[in-house]
Amino acid sequence: MEDRQTRQHHQSHGNDRANSQHRSEPTDECSRSKACSATVDNGHLENNDARDNSKKSLADKVEVNDGITEVETVKAPLDAASFPHLSNDTPGSPKPATSQAQSDGEDEEPATAQSFPRSTSPASTAQRNRGAVYQKVGEEGVCKMHRFSLYETATRYFLVGGDNVDKKFRILKIDRTAESGDLGIAEDDIVYTRKEMSQLLNTIDEGNKISGGLKLKCSTWGLLGFIRFTGAYYMLLITKRSQVAVIGGHYVYQIDGTELVSLTPPSSSRFKVDKDAEEGRFVGILNNLDLSRSFYFSYSYDITRSLQHNILREREALQQGHADTPLEHQNSMFVWNHHLLNPASSALKNTYDWCLPVVHGFVDQATLSVFGRTVHITIIARRSRFFAGARFLKRGANDLGYVANDVETEQIVSEMLTTSFHAPGPELFASPNYTSYVQHRGSIPLYWTQDNSGVSPKPDIELNLVDPFYSASALHFDNLFERYGAPIFVLNLVKESRERTPRESILLREYTNAIAYLNQFLPAEKKIHYKAWDMSRASKSRDQDVIGTLESIAEDVMTRTGFFRNGCHERAELKMQNGVARTNCIDCLDRTNAAQFVIGKRALGHQLHALGIIDDTSIDYDTDAVNLFTHMYHDHGDTIAIQYGGSHLVNTMETYRKINQWTSHSRDMVESFKRYYNNSFLDRQRQEAYNLFLGNYIFVQGQPMLWDLSTDYYLHHADPRAWSARKRKSYIQWFTPKHLDVDEMPEATQPQGPVAGKPLSYFDDYWLEYYRPLALSSFMKIFAYKMNSTLRYIPFKSTREGKYDLSPFRIRDGHEHASPEKGHPRKEVTIADPGRDTDSEKKSSHSSHSILQAKRTALPGWLHSQLNEQPLSQHSILKDSQPRSKDAKQPSTKPTKEKKVSKDKPAITQWTLDQFVTNSLNPSVANTEAHEYQRYIDHPSNVPLVISTDTPPNPNMDFLGYVNGISVDAVTNMRSTEDDLADYAEFLDIGEDPLTVTEADTAKKRYKAYRQWVKGKSLFKQRVDP
Repeated sequence: MEDRQTRQHHQSHGNDRANSQHRSEPTDECSRSKACSATVDNGHLENNDARDNSKKSLADKVEVNDGITEVETVKAPLDAASFPHLSNDTPGSPKPATSQAQSDGEDEEPATAQSFPRSTSPASTAQRNRGAVYQKVGEEGVCKMHRFSLYETATRYFLVGGDNVDKKFRILKIDRTAESGDLGIAEDDIVYTRKEMSQLLNTIDEGNKISGGLKLKCSTWGLLGFIRFTGAYYMLLITKRSQVAVIGGHYVYQIDGTELVSLTPPSSSRFKVDKDAEEGRFVGILNNLDLSRSFYFSYSYDITRSLQHNILREREALQQGHADTPLEHQNSMFVWNHHLLNPASSALKNTYDWCLPVVHGFVDQATLSVFGRTVHITIIARRSRFFAGARFLKRGANDLGYVANDVETEQIVSEMLTTSFHAPGPELFASPNYTSYVQHRGSIPLYWTQDNSGVSPKPDIELNLVDPFYSASALHFDNLFERYGAPIFVLNLVKESRERTPRESILLREYTNAIAYLNQFLPAEKKIHYKAWDMSRASKSRDQDVIGTLESIAEDVMTRTGFFRNGCHERAELKMQNGVARTNCIDCLDRTNAAQFVIGKRALGHQLHALGIIDDTSIDYDTDAVNLFTHMYHDHGDTIAIQYGGSHLVNTMETYRKINQWTSHSRDMVESFKRYYNNSFLDRQRQEAYNLFLGNYIFVQGQPMLWDLSTDYYLHHADPRAWSARKRKSYIQWFTPKHLDVDEMPEATQPQGPVAGKPLSYFDDYWLEYYRPLALSSFMKIFAYKMNSTLRYIPFKSTREGKYDLSPFRIRDGHEHASPEKGHPRKEVTIADPGRDTDSEKKSSHSSHSILQAKRTALPGWLHSQLNEQPLSQHSILKDSQPRSKDAKQPSTKPTKEKKVSKDKPAITQWTLDQFVTNSLNPSVANTEAHEYQRYIDHPSNVPLVISTDTPPNPNMDFLGYVNGISVDAVTNMRSTEDDLADYAEFLDIGEDPLTVTEADTAKKRYKAYRQWVKGKSLFKQRVDP
């Protein structure tokens, strides 16, 4: 549709010439702007006088230096007129538009951005239509750009940005001739239409014909920022993206491709050869960081902060009488391109209109379908950029209190009755359908390291500094209070004692002492709740329930911290989360992910209960809802483990639930080897890429190169000279009191003050981003329809036959997923019941089978247990018949041949289980069983003492046959040999200290295996004498 409009636009202006536009300082909302132009005929400047007039005009100033044209913006009066073109020659017919149609990709939009559909038509001789409305950045209707096109000339880059519906455009000029170390950027505040932007680009093209004109460099989805190594700057562009989540109508994208563009012209010879070699090595190090894996961004939603914080900030802005700008208040702790944004922030007035903050971590979203009600489950993991690095290279905490592997995990559960964050009314940012819960993981906040220079997969743990005041821990927990409030629940899962070489137990004791020291200065109701539990030992023990213990801990956590639910104060819908659960093990990977999953599962139950989806706050395992949530958390754990440890999770939930232990054990071994290999050989390169991208290392002339550093300790810790000059924090008042205050949501849900009466789009323009009016698409391409869902767990044919419970909260025992019946009969095994003879079975089989089939086909199989239907009582545990007396008459039915009806093996198994339960509750005894039991009880249990060889009267024939079968010789030959007596005497000979084995005892037979074991032969490989 958009391509057709573009072609019509080009055809309608096929005979136009490029108009001269100038930019003016606006005096009202309808202020006009003009842009420079030049007369064009077949790609050449037609009249030099026109060029001179344009150069001298007040509207625009065109400088001609050695044939290179530059566009500069100057102020002009409102009534300044555009100069008409002097040529009336008929231009050549324009070429048809070659806009590429949208490919049938998986997403609603292609992964690669489409370039600006620039028109090649000459400018019109007529003046511009004065009915158009232009907007200036900062006013209502500011242009939020979603796609960009990068054009280049010999001396400039021009970045053209367009909004989501391709109606408003802006342009950014980047200088390519700036001196080394300087970044020349000029931002245009004018918002252009499509036609005006096309005319402006044509003007730039004509002014630079001598040097090659204006060429399209690439199309991009956004700008990540600018970075400099030894010389000129580079800009990093997003070339490919994919949708991964939608929150409140705002899309979250994953970066799938990037491009590093140098701002230096290729022909430049300003740099020396050695500089080029160093520059190339820095570029190679940066390329070691794969930005196409687990980096995320959003154009209009702040993914660096939690949903509770975003809603709180928006409602505070409403109460104060202004509209909030989400991307300008992001949490820099999770902005991984913060170093790249610094040059743009110092040069641009509206940095985040052009540059996008990105988050490193994990984002996933899935749908929970509950009988027509759609619930979205979103997991967002944000990795801190402070003290970031690989597993053995970054342990513990640094001087500023930042810990390694610091990850904030948020789960957002929302019912999609409405898309936006707003409630009907409209009550802005007050929808009760959104809930969230936040957890935290991070390394133990102490000064400790592990040296992996050796070959040991588990290096020794060293406490580098024993601080009696625990300064690093104090700074860390004060930061947690600032981010999440109080209380903080610390779940420490490291190993306790009973280690051959003390490793984790060292940290356990020191961490316990740190918490005890910090707690003595906190108020009683704000103290840190500390729970230490050896999860590894519990998982290996047979008498401990790992999941049960974690479930009780999770309920305690939810009781203390609560969760967030949006809503209004009047309807008592609002709930706030105050505090956080901080989980850690030694690596904060395997055990931590399992514990966070159980806490998240408990929080999921509370969130669904608050939304009115379920009646209780708990969800059973092996349900579709929990299985879906488990898969999401496994992906979450695998991603975090790859980023920090270099491999997937070694121990998954199947390991701790003891499911498929043989399969999981082999997988765990493979992942352990992969983790060891990555930690030993690849982590150094990855750490250098982190340090360069995050700005921990910045090239300075005369200082060592990044690859020459023996350690990066001083890159991640504070400068001792600057640290000592600061005012030292109190050892007693180590926390900030205002951080302990409870967060409260403002009651205002309507705009106040200057913004009162503004439309909804002024505060949250989600409509254009999510619904994309006038865009042609299909359901198969819309993200909300193709995301993972519990419906994918349901066998389609079973639902058509009424054999499947569609509830995602029903426990699945494995039979629901069985394949449906096939057309051909299967070979089946009939289990015969010894309690009945074959003839009676044949006579009653037809009648009982017909009754059973009528009973079973009336309702689906999964409804029998729900309706408490009692199956027909039976004679035994396998066959179906009514209990009868001896005088009961058999029904007179003629034996008829009926076609054997094939059944599924799982269905037969389920039917057998139902019959077994029914017969257990309603026991009955068959005739043959009664006869056998009577024969058993009639057997003589009290046999009289035999005092003579005479045969007693009425003897038991079985006993008499047994006695007569024993020969006299067999009894007389029962004697022991001398060797047997010697062995027996040796066995009875016990020394004073039987547990001590002396050399005199080694000659005995009983110590033969011991002698072999001492020599080194395994006990399992020794031959056992008969």
